[in-house]
Amino acid sequence: MNEARTIAPAEGKLGVLLVGLGAVSTTFVAGVEAIRRGRAKPIGSLTQMSTIRLGKRTEERTPLISDFVPLAGLDDLVFGAWDPIPDDAYTSAKISGVLKDADVEPLKDYLETIKPMPAVFDQAYVKRLEGSNVKTGSTKRDLAEQVREDIRRFKEENGCDRLVMVWCASTEVFIKLGPVHESLSALEAGMESNDPAVAPSMLYAWASLMEGVPFANGAPNLTVDTPAIRELAEQKGVPICGKDFKTGQTMLKTVLAPMLKARMLGLAGWYSTNILGNRDGEVLDDPESFKTKEESKLGVLDNILQPRLYPDLYGDVYHKVRINYYPPRGDNKEGWDNIDIFGWLGYPMQIKVNFLCRDSILAAPLVLDLALFIDLARRAEMVGVQEWLSFYFKNPMAGPGLDAEHDLFIQHTKLKNTLRWLMGEEQITHLGIEYYEHQPA
Repeated sequence: MNEARTIAPAEGKLGVLLVGLGAVSTTFVAGVEAIRRGRAKPIGSLTQMSTIRLGKRTEERTPLISDFVPLAGLDDLVFGAWDPIPDDAYTSAKISGVLKDADVEPLKDYLETIKPMPAVFDQAYVKRLEGSNVKTGSTKRDLAEQVREDIRRFKEENGCDRLVMVWCASTEVFIKLGPVHESLSALEAGMESNDPAVAPSMLYAWASLMEGVPFANGAPNLTVDTPAIRELAEQKGVPICGKDFKTGQTMLKTVLAPMLKARMLGLAGWYSTNILGNRDGEVLDDPESFKTKEESKLGVLDNILQPRLYPDLYGDVYHKVRINYYPPRGDNKEGWDNIDIFGWLGYPMQIKVNFLCRDSILAAPLVLDLALFIDLARRAEMVGVQEWLSFYFKNPMAGPGLDAEHDLFIQHTKLKNTLRWLMGEEQITHLGIEYYEHQPA
């Protein structure tokens, strides 16, 4: 046994502040409330349904994660949100069309109480979205200070003991890492001068960290993945993580690509296309927002397959990603993958995948887990980038100078081993050597 880390208890209310009150957020909030009322099960959530093995297999210790680490309970969660569209959570859920009326209507009384605060929004960053529920200010610093005021007011009015913030809003236009992102002082100067490289998502992240609130980035935006925000997170002692929820097609890539590599099968090409018709699909119909998403999706294969180590197998892979806005599909995204592989003596083979998924249904439990885990990280005084939460992201963050891990199974092991470390339990390696150690000579 190792020494357990000191973790402050999960006492009182945990406020979950959501940037964006669209399909993902309303599906998440409605789902939590349905679970609290005994109308549903938290399927897809590791924090609620997964067990964790402790010690040797012969010990048969496999508690639920929720019984093993001190997480906030679902009854302690309080929700708030910002959105440029003024619809309350009930109206937004109806418009989003993810959940059936039979699931939404019984929750109407609760969902109608969640009304979005005016958002920091600029159509230059999300060109296919419009809204009237928007903050005004002379500088971006002024707008960010207004978000800080919202955070403080929400915490007081709702009697929250702690807060977390999760970005569930749209994908912003592609922004390259630049001088304004290299230090906290440069970022704050850019906020004062209204530098176009300072996107609205960065203002939320800055405000969150300034208030000591952990921040998780569920979109492929640059947001917290900058030296400036990392500096602020370290300075304030706050956890951060991101980016881009790993839900449908990319989740499958992080399963299939490790299979190919494990078997030393070659890859000639991987063509991926998606159709979806929700707000996210409409936003991604803009080439500049799609560029941000494309960068997030394309990095997965290169990281997992390591072409520099295996040039004969992965040195010349053609990887193409397409996203098409198709309104009739709504939130029910469809992903098609054509994978051209080759094996013994170079003989070609193919894999075809057609994933008819529900984007927000897959994303909602990720929001729950991230909210609970970054709150745990904050109470355990884990500061800065939380690499152990890479399991939840398409393009995960890593420490300075390190490559992020994309393999879903390695990420899963890392997550559970971090929980074991927090609680003073031994790491699980799956070597199974205890069997051989007990055999007669």
